[in-house]
Amino acid sequence: MLVISDTSPLTALLLTQREFLLRQIFHRVAIPPAARGELLRVHASLPAWIEVIAPRVIPQGIAEAGLDPGETEAIALAVELQPDAVLMDERLGRRLAIRHGLSVTGLLGFLVLAKQRKMIPALVPVIQEMQDKGNCWFSRDLLVEVCRSVGEAWI
Repeated sequence: MLVISDTSPLTALLLTQREFLLRQIFHRVAIPPAARGELLRVHASLPAWIEVIAPRVIPQGIAEAGLDPGETEAIALAVELQPDAVLMDERLGRRLAIRHGLSVTGLLGFLVLAKQRKMIPALVPVIQEMQDKGNCWFSRDLLVEVCRSVGEAWI
């Protein structure tokens, strides 16, 4: 299974030392060069198992969508490789990826999957840590809904 990730979800996972969950669930994790550059501005290095793959072409509709370079390249790469999922939180990018027929999940959806597979014991403390260390922000309503979906209560 292959996941193509944008910068922000991977940053949160790296800052909380939970990036290994991606590999356990998807086995292959790929990012485009622009996301690699963005990640290396914050992290000294990246795990060796993260593949950096450049899209061969960036379609005009993706290039002109107003996304940052990491999101643009991630969607273009996903259109080429047709991964099992695209990991992206930015709303405009998610919508564009879905319009291109891609399966998209965000950081919270990924964490729900990890909880369902018993890879993390509880969702709330993980989200709290990611908000503290990972520079993440999610609306309270979303957090309440996501936590409720796994039988937890957002504080």
